[in-house]
Amino acid sequence: MEDLPAHLRSVPDGRHSARSMVAGLRHWAVAAPTRTAVVDGTRRLSFAAVHSRSNRLASSLLAAGLNPGDRVAVLLGNRLEYPEIAAALGKAGLAMVPIGVRQTVPEIAFITGHSGARALVVQHDRSEEVCAAVSVDVVVRVGGPGPGRAYEEVLTRGRDVDPRIAVAGDDTFCVQYTSGTTGRPKGALLTHAARALTAELSAYEWGLGEARVSVAVAPMSHGAGFMFGYAPLLTGGTVVMLPRWDPGHLLDLVSRERAQSVFLVPTHAQAVRDLGSEGPQARDLSSLDTLYFNAAALPVPLKEWVLDSFPQCGVHELYGSTEGGVVTDLRPADARRKAGSVGRAWFRTRLRILGDDGAEVPAGVPGELFSHSPFLMKGYLDDPGASAACRTADGFLSVGDVATMDEEGYVRIVDRKKDVIISGGLNVYPREVEEASLAHPGVAQCAVVGVPDPLWGEVVTAYVVAPAGAAPIGVDELALFLRPLLAGYKLPRQVRTVAALPRNSAGKVLKRELRAAAVPRTPSPRHPPPVPPR
Repeated sequence: MEDLPAHLRSVPDGRHSARSMVAGLRHWAVAAPTRTAVVDGTRRLSFAAVHSRSNRLASSLLAAGLNPGDRVAVLLGNRLEYPEIAAALGKAGLAMVPIGVRQTVPEIAFITGHSGARALVVQHDRSEEVCAAVSVDVVVRVGGPGPGRAYEEVLTRGRDVDPRIAVAGDDTFCVQYTSGTTGRPKGALLTHAARALTAELSAYEWGLGEARVSVAVAPMSHGAGFMFGYAPLLTGGTVVMLPRWDPGHLLDLVSRERAQSVFLVPTHAQAVRDLGSEGPQARDLSSLDTLYFNAAALPVPLKEWVLDSFPQCGVHELYGSTEGGVVTDLRPADARRKAGSVGRAWFRTRLRILGDDGAEVPAGVPGELFSHSPFLMKGYLDDPGASAACRTADGFLSVGDVATMDEEGYVRIVDRKKDVIISGGLNVYPREVEEASLAHPGVAQCAVVGVPDPLWGEVVTAYVVAPAGAAPIGVDELALFLRPLLAGYKLPRQVRTVAALPRNSAGKVLKRELRAAAVPRTPSPRHPPPVPPR
């Protein structure tokens, strides 16, 4: 390492954290060097190759003047290079700042600037517009032509020597920006120890361990997508990259690569169901034994379809957040018994549900969900106020979700606290209205928001995506269907049919966009505002 400054040269192994985001790769590069670690189309890399290539990238970045603790923005889709880039940054003591390839240039510029990133690793097809909008010291371009240094050239010039920069468990591995569903994203500081422990437990819980094959479906720029795309490198498994979302291609990959575990969000399951006769029954998916879902609880009709269509699979539903990591898991044994729940507290996690007065609420009563675990973020980057506001004095953290917990400890997410609609002084939880609406055959997807109303404060508006070929559903038809299921004040007073719901890269609906597009309602005799019950 004579080409590096003295303070960056190798350090004794004794200073390394046993639980870092590169310790597992170092192990498997020796224990199973020829085993396939990453598959991307026709390209395959062994554990030894990923170790070698990440050594070269780490050495090159340090030689270019980056220092441990510096931040590197990574703007890539799911592709072969993603895991080795993450490993290289971990080896060099650099912090990764993941950015989704679907994000706009202003969003990318904000995250890059706010994080103080000194370097950018960027997919070639975004490189021109992004490089014109951001200011960094080093640009590495992956793929075709464009500004910056070509990725493979950077690797060729780097030394195949592990830099072995000292990394403590509490050091920041990643600055993961929140999804921004309620406003400007915030940079959550996630540590090596928190993420590595999540990977280890994920291998145990969801089958990402030694010699197991999984498919990276969700974007690796997202917290959960990254974890389930990178964890196999730490646990001796193989990850197969799905470069872009295509339900048929996903099933083809599972069949061809004999994949055993797949992580999805509910919208993915809906798209697979929409394949009809070209779906699961048209392929050999007998290798698949584990499905796990995040982003939102599976609507009950969709969940029944998943359970019936993949009878050989254990189906998990987990709940978590960027800031809190994995919080709960509904395991296969409870899939039908506790439908609609997101399960009980995950490993080493304690839960509280608190009322507005800060006291714990009784079983079944809605309140704000707080968790305490080794997976929590250190805080928000450069935002001590927000960091303190989301925690209790004894370290429990909330991201603003309203939930209930039953006598057995099973949690049901009611809604986002900020999404609750207050109509005539009564709380309406949009998720309850959405789940009831999804039982109507004319509703494929649904999102509910509150619209300002001069008399009642807010009234319920439903945005609906109709099934393919179906006629749009009207407000009268939907209200008639829902009346036996919901109290009158919860019924939608407007229904707007849309081609698609706005979502972020994690599959979460951007309700702020729906609220911005909604038209304030003028009460009319035909559709009077709901009358609260006495």
